[in-house]
Amino acid sequence: MRILHTADWHLGDRLGRIDRTEDLRRAVERVATYCKDQAVDVLVVAGDLFSELSRPDGLRDTIRHWREVFHDFLTGGGTILALTGNHDNENFCQTLVSAMTLASPTVGQAGDVVPPGRLYLATQPLFVRLEDRQQGFLVQFALMPYPTPHRFLRGDSRFKYASPEEKNRVLVKAWAEELQAIRRHPQYDPKAPAVLAAHIQLQGSNVGPGLFRISPEEDVVIDGTELAEQFDYVALGHIHKPQWVGAPHVRYSGSIEKMDLGEQNDQKGVVLVEIGPEGRNEEPEVLPLPSSAIYEVVVLEPREDLPRLRREYPQAQNDLVNLQIRYTAGKDHLEEVLRELEEIFPRWYARDWKETGALTAGSLASEAGPANRGFRETVRDYLQQELVQHEPAEREAILQIVEELMDEEGP
Repeated sequence: MRILHTADWHLGDRLGRIDRTEDLRRAVERVATYCKDQAVDVLVVAGDLFSELSRPDGLRDTIRHWREVFHDFLTGGGTILALTGNHDNENFCQTLVSAMTLASPTVGQAGDVVPPGRLYLATQPLFVRLEDRQQGFLVQFALMPYPTPHRFLRGDSRFKYASPEEKNRVLVKAWAEELQAIRRHPQYDPKAPAVLAAHIQLQGSNVGPGLFRISPEEDVVIDGTELAEQFDYVALGHIHKPQWVGAPHVRYSGSIEKMDLGEQNDQKGVVLVEIGPEGRNEEPEVLPLPSSAIYEVVVLEPREDLPRLRREYPQAQNDLVNLQIRYTAGKDHLEEVLRELEEIFPRWYARDWKETGALTAGSLASEAGPANRGFRETVRDYLQQELVQHEPAEREAILQIVEELMDEEGP
C-alpha cells in the first residue's frame, strides 16, 4: 500500500494583504499529481486543511476544488484520510462529517474495514482499516485530530481546569488515553501494519523560527517516545518545518506552501511511504513541492536602493515581500518611493516606513528659509505624508477641504 503524507494546507489563508488561495490551490494540485504519478493508494492529510480566516463561500469553493482535483484519484479507487487540526473550524468540519455520514451512514465506524474511493474526515479520534488493493492485506489507521476539549474530553470534564497549563495536562492525558483505547479495540491487531496520523506537537520537534500562530505557552506537547515502536509510520501535522522526530518514520511532512517569513528557507514537500503485509517496506521518501519565494527587503537610501532593486529583482512579480523602508523628509518623496516599490514587488504583503530625521529643523530652515516655508506648506506636506496610503481620489478630496478651510482663515 503506497501512502502519501501531507499536512497543513491552510486553504483560504491570507498573508497580510495577500490572499493565498491561488498559491495553495496550486500546491494541492501538485499533491494530486503526485498521487497519480506515484500510484498512491491512500492520501493522508494530517490536519489544518482549512484556514480559520476562510469565509463560508471560500470553504464552499475549496470543497468544489477538491472534488475537481481529486476526482480521478477517488474514482480510480484511491482513498483520502484526513483529520482536523487546531486551525480547522470545528463547527464547519463537524457539519461536513455529519453530511458525509448521512450520505453513507454505515461507513467509517470504529474498527471498520472501510471501502476505498472516498474521503474520510476525522473530527474525533477514529480507528479504521483499509484493504490493500493489490495483495488484500489490511492496514490499520489511527486518526488523531488536534486535542481540544470538545474533541477529547467528555461531559463536564471539558470545563474543569483552573489554568491553561492545567487544561494542557488534561488534554495530554486524554490524548494518550484515546490512542490506547484505539490500540485496545477488539479489531486492532498489534502485529498487523499500522499507521498513526496526528496533528500534534511532539517533544523534541523543531518548531523553527516561524511559529505560524502556535502559542508555545498554550500548545499541547505530547511525549511520543513509544510511537516509533507502536506504528510502522507516523504521519504528523501542526509543525510546518519538515523533519523526523526520534526515527525516520516518525515525520512531519511540513506545510505545502511557505506560510510566513519564518518559513522562507524551508524546502516544502510530501512524504511517500510503502506499507507491506509485514510493515514498512523501506524508509520514507520526501518528494519536493515548489513554493512561493518569501523574503524581507530593507530600503535605507531610496535614491540608491530603488535602481539596484530593479536590477536585482527583475522577476519578483509573484514573490511575497515584507518591505521595511527608511526615508528622509525633504529629500525623498515617500509616495513615489512606495509606488515604485509596488511596481517592483506587486505582491508585498506588509510594509513599514519611518522617517530618518536626518534633516533637522535647523537644516530645513537654512535650506528653505522661514519666509519660504509657511503654515500652508507645512500643513500640505504633513497631510501628504499622513494620507499616503489613501486612495488618490480620497486624498485629493481631503486636501481640497483643507485648502478651503485655510482660505477661510485667510493668509
